[in-house]
Amino acid sequence: MTSTAQQVKTEREGRQPGRWLALAVLVLAVLLVAVDATVLGLATPFLSEDLKPSGTQLLWIGDVYSFVIAGLLVSMGSLGDRIGRKKLLLTGAVAFGAVSVLNAYATTPEMMILARALLGVAGATLMPSTLALIRNIFHDPRERSIAVGIWGAAASAGAAVGPLVGGVLLNHFWWGSVFLINLPVMAVLVLVGMKLLPESRDPSPGPWDLLSVVLSLVGMVAVVYAVKEAAVHGIRWDISLAAVVGVAGLIWFARRQLTLDSPLLDMRLFQHRGFSGAVLADLFTILGLAGLVFFLSQFLQLVQMRTPLGAGLIELPAAIGAVATGLVAGVIARRTSVRIAVTGGLTALGLALAACTALDADTSVLLMCSALFVGGAGAGLAFTVTADVILSTVPKEQAGAASAVSETAYELGSALGIALLGSVVTGIYRGFTVPDGVPAEAVTAAQDSLGGASEVAKSLPAEQGAALLQAAQSSFTHGFETAAGVAATVLFATAVTAWFMLRGQRLG
Repeated sequence: MTSTAQQVKTEREGRQPGRWLALAVLVLAVLLVAVDATVLGLATPFLSEDLKPSGTQLLWIGDVYSFVIAGLLVSMGSLGDRIGRKKLLLTGAVAFGAVSVLNAYATTPEMMILARALLGVAGATLMPSTLALIRNIFHDPRERSIAVGIWGAAASAGAAVGPLVGGVLLNHFWWGSVFLINLPVMAVLVLVGMKLLPESRDPSPGPWDLLSVVLSLVGMVAVVYAVKEAAVHGIRWDISLAAVVGVAGLIWFARRQLTLDSPLLDMRLFQHRGFSGAVLADLFTILGLAGLVFFLSQFLQLVQMRTPLGAGLIELPAAIGAVATGLVAGVIARRTSVRIAVTGGLTALGLALAACTALDADTSVLLMCSALFVGGAGAGLAFTVTADVILSTVPKEQAGAASAVSETAYELGSALGIALLGSVVTGIYRGFTVPDGVPAEAVTAAQDSLGGASEVAKSLPAEQGAALLQAAQSSFTHGFETAAGVAATVLFATAVTAWFMLRGQRLG
């Protein structure tokens, strides 16, 4: 077949009818999973009042969802390649809806952590399937860039729009409503997806290696747990043991993949400099965005004393910026270059985080909205272009595994953003001076979390309660400013690294 005939055939395949409606279904799935990663941010004060978790439990409630997703994405992406991506997506959607009910009606911190972990298992079946199906539905590179742009906009905007969704619901319902909203969306996804989505799988998949699945999950979760706990409590023997187990598990996983005829993840992909650079940029983009949104939600409610809806509206510009750049990311990357687009996006997000180092109780809405718009725009641009790079560097039969790498970076970035930046915030926050005369048990509750301090202040005499709350708010603000400075530094360093690693990289 001549090259011209091949090109015509490729373009005809890339224009199969119904592909954009199928994309809409996939975007619905990724939007919901992304929203669920951050929607809990605004509900945290209400959840704290109801379930009374400790500071550590509160961090686990916030990030165990992303930990579990990150640990299982590679395995689930590979499973989708084997049993069918549509089948895995729809099965996961049903499970996601069912487990959402368990989250909504959790009655203890331990039950909430378990429910969030199970939601992560279900979420891990959704994310890689969506991007892999896009790779197999859109064969024309330019159309695929548009489709990935829409997908990336939904993923980036979902993380930013979560607080707004939470704000609307919390203004009218109890905190469990932020999970029940998943049910009607998942029902639509399953019913419409059954009719519109094409099935695709690797024609010669080979067996699914269960030992690799276990090694991936244990290694990822243990490493992230060790990092999070060490940042809060320092080095202890149990934390060191978790780190050793995690690193050993990941090394064993990587070595095992090189010996299998049908690996869960082809480690040779990382020999491609552009692929590795895109994954790195992907991870740190979401680390910055997720950490920013999660702790800004608490700052707006518990320091500036805004309503959940008011806080969500202030954070909306991040979603608008992410959608705006996500939709045109492919055009920008082709007219300039991949490395200019990614580096520019990382730098913009770093500048937004740097602006947060100047926040205080009197910071204006205009300044916060401007910083969030710039940060969202940067995240949308960098994340979308890196996702396109990751997809375009692998053959389509490996789309699930490659998509899983992209999604693992996304979820691991989200988890680390909350865990590491949260550890900085918590470590500084706990050092505030409690006014004299406050009972010992009240001091413990107040230093556990800002939500706890707010509750304790209500039970104290007016003057003493006001002094306690002011000290706690000041300490939290200092912690948030420091964490934002750390994140900004990391983003700027990542931008420089991406500039060199993505040299010469082009979109497919």
